[in-house]
Amino acid sequence: MRAALAALAACVLLCAPPGRAADSSPGAPSLPLQHGEKLVYRVSWAVVPGAGEIKIEAHRDPAAPDERLIVTSTTATRRLARMLLPFDATSDSIFDLRTGQLLSLHEKNNHRGKNNAHNVTFDYTKREATYSLPGAAARTLPIPGGDPVDLIMGLIETRSWNLKAGGKRDALILFDDDFYELTIHFARHEDVRTPMGTFKTVVLEPRMDKTAPKGMFKRGSKVRVWIAQDAHRLPVKFEVEFKIGTGTATLESYTPPSPAQAAAGRPAPAR
Repeated sequence: MRAALAALAACVLLCAPPGRAADSSPGAPSLPLQHGEKLVYRVSWAVVPGAGEIKIEAHRDPAAPDERLIVTSTTATRRLARMLLPFDATSDSIFDLRTGQLLSLHEKNNHRGKNNAHNVTFDYTKREATYSLPGAAARTLPIPGGDPVDLIMGLIETRSWNLKAGGKRDALILFDDDFYELTIHFARHEDVRTPMGTFKTVVLEPRMDKTAPKGMFKRGSKVRVWIAQDAHRLPVKFEVEFKIGTGTATLESYTPPSPAQAAAGRPAPAR
């Protein structure tokens, strides 16, 4: 279950496209969320409903001298699952509002009382990422191509892609200290029932087409995201499939961008 929550949290931390979304306004950066947006997901693991919760919210950084957006993701087990496996994780993804690029990523989690944390900063001129752990020397990671994000950010980013049947698009994902070169495929249309109602959706699947499978993909795991085909194009469902069971995150509530965001003229998700 911890692996599923971590992957779903990573799905709250993984895939960004190499350029701006095809449906974004010319010259405008593509961002996974806008200031004031908030999504709350209920996580189920195999036959255990309500096993956890994922919250994702975005806000402008008032302390930054330049324009930055902070997207915070929190993941936690709940109820019976928390008694069996206490797990809490928080991630802050900091984006440059002018370019849409991920500037830094800060992740921490607590599993059974053990704290873990790491930070990553990105230098797009040198095409390098600096990965650091508390009390350890920083390491430099070459960025293989494109502009990276964590898994959930990448999956949320797909809401603006508007992929059609047979379509696909490359994405670069950072999971811990490893980059994944993924290709996101249009899989099918499907109606999905959620606590917010029933949505007509497009199902997208990340696959490792360009390089040898590794990590959870090497072990046969599959990731899917369901994008609602309405005005908000919300990612209403995520799924991570393992041999030992499937973790599913279903959208439970949604807060739209603040009115100030629209007034500022930031690009909205594709309609």
